[in-house]
Order: sequence, then structure tokens, then C-alpha cells
Amino acid sequence: MLKLVCAMGVAAGVVAAATPACNLVAGWAQQGDARSYQAENLFEYMDGNAEGYVLYGFQSMRGVTCVKSGVTLVIDVSDFGDADSAFGMFTANRDLRVPSAKLGMGGQIVPRRAIFTKGQYYVEIAANPEGDYTGTLQEWTAALEKTVEGSTDPPVALSWFPSEKQQSLRLVPESVLGIRLLKRGYVGQYDFGKAFVVTEASAESAGALMAKLRARFGETTTVNIADDAFQMNDKYLGQVCIFRKGLYLAGYGNVTAGQDPVSLAKTLASRLP
Repeated sequence: MLKLVCAMGVAAGVVAAATPACNLVAGWAQQGDARSYQAENLFEYMDGNAEGYVLYGFQSMRGVTCVKSGVTLVIDVSDFGDADSAFGMFTANRDLRVPSAKLGMGGQIVPRRAIFTKGQYYVEIAANPEGDYTGTLQEWTAALEKTVEGSTDPPVALSWFPSEKQQSLRLVPESVLGIRLLKRGYVGQYDFGKAFVVTEASAESAGALMAKLRARFGETTTVNIADDAFQMNDKYLGQVCIFRKGLYLAGYGNVTAGQDPVSLAKTLASRLP
């Protein structure tokens, strides 16, 4: 019985951590009912944008609208099931032209909007009407960050990609490099091309996927990288090198002239577990 009570307490704590409340910051009052959505009915709340959430593994959302002195904040906390998916949602929505904020695994605050991710949760705040609410959003994100469960360490996959000449790095939820066989993975955009890492369920499934890729591309040249690798020239992806290391499939595509995709892939392979 004691174990059951403890388990219920832990579950309740997780739910509470993912549920925003207007009294987190003094002076704010709730407007209307709290919101709760699942993947099946999210379109009722954000018709047109729901698909993007679901692509990243959206599971549920809890939200609330708070008001104070003519200002309205729409606050939503979404559960994406795991940290990679939540961080992927964050990277898909951040503005690369604006500096990041030190919030959770990553965050960003602009005059009327704040987003951050922590553990499996993605948090967003929208402010109305027009105006600069940076201070208010900073206060609210600081309060929310304390209530949301989860790690503040960025996904380990980010450390696999070389930082030199890297323009961006994000989780792509489907068709990595435009290849349907590569269903989900991280893609780094560089000055000289694109690097990617896809994690399969096992080394065996990764090996089977390599065989399918060879069949898809046709003419390829085997190269010596990790467990298996090939390079090729493709009409759309240009210079390409793809390798397998254990359960990881990774490599480079769209490599510019003068760069060696095999050499780049070897460096990436050395950084993988």
C-alpha cells in the first residue's frame, strides 16, 4: 500500500510540474478554464499548426491564460515524451537571428514570446497586445522553469557534431536529408554541407537500413569507415558519404566542391559512441 501511495505521489508531482498556474507570479489572475489537449484533439486548439507538434512526438498539453493590467499571457506546457523530441520542437521554433536564453536545455525570449525546453517538456508563452514584455516573460520563464521536471542538460547528440563552421543543428522528425528511409535524426548545417546522425533500434536494423540505402542509390563506392560505409554523387544531394557505426547511421550530404566527404565522415564517426 505504501508503495502505491508513493507511486501516486510521484505521478502527481510530474503532472503538477507540467501544469502551469497563474499564481506562480504575483498579481496575475486566470482567465477562463485551464486547457488540456492530447495528440488526437490538438487541432481543436491550433488548427493548422497541430501537425508540426505531432511530427515531433507530441503527447499532451496543459495550458492556462493569465491576465494582469490589460496584459494577457497564453501559457502552454507540452509533453513530448523524451528530451530529444522536446528539444527538437524548440529548435524548430527558435529564431536563429536572436540570442538564446539560459533556460532549461535551451530557451529564447523575444518581446512578445518566450520558449524553452526542459527534459521532455516544451514551454511557450505568448503575450498580448502589442508591446515589449521582455521583463515579464523573463519573470514568468524563471518561475515556470522551477516547476517543470526534467534535465537541463542538452541532448548528448549535440556534442557529436563538430562546432567549426556549424550554422545550425536540429532534430529532423522525418525524411532526414530528404531521404524517406532516414525517418528521424539530427542534422547539422555547415558552410560546406550537411551532417546527419540517425539512431536505429539496434545494430542489426541499422545494417538492414544501410542495405536499403545502397539499393536506393544504386551506384555507390565502398569506403573504410567504422562498420560499413559508402560514398557517391547524387543528383540532389551532391557529394555524399554515409556510414554505419553500431546502431548509428551518419554522414554528410551536399558537400561542396573542394571538400572531401569521406574525411568529414571519418571525423564524425570518431565522435560517435
